[in-house]
Amino acid sequence: MKTVIVCASVSHGNTRRVADVMAGVLGAEVVSPERADPARLAGADLVGFGSGVFYGRLHRSLIDFVEALPAGRGRAFVFATSGLPEFPWAPFTRPATRLLEERGFTVEAPFSCRALDTWAPFALAGGLNKQRPNPSDLAAARTFAEGLGR
Repeated sequence: MKTVIVCASVSHGNTRRVADVMAGVLGAEVVSPERADPARLAGADLVGFGSGVFYGRLHRSLIDFVEALPAGRGRAFVFATSGLPEFPWAPFTRPATRLLEERGFTVEAPFSCRALDTWAPFALAGGLNKQRPNPSDLAAARTFAEGLGR
């Protein structure tokens, strides 16, 4: 199964750590939105899209990339790392999921985990979730990816 993961990890590298764990399970290549080639994604069996969360949303570069994708088909998944929990009534991953579905992708259930957050008020205390993603979070990402590979 050919898999590509498009990952915007811009602050602390935490989202990239999660993407790398998933990529190891799936035999995937991890690329940034700036380096991702839509034509190459068209040939993939599974495409992952992930980023950290900024002001309750996935990184703008990832959303811009998804918005620019041509219509296609295939399987996709969305993942996120964030300092605060994902709220059931406003999940971080929902906008990207909807955009991908509009473009013809079948989108699997999303994955998210907590990660270091040094946004303004949290920076005063050295950040929130300083040790995250931790081994348990990475094991959850591995299990998630194993489920995608079936």
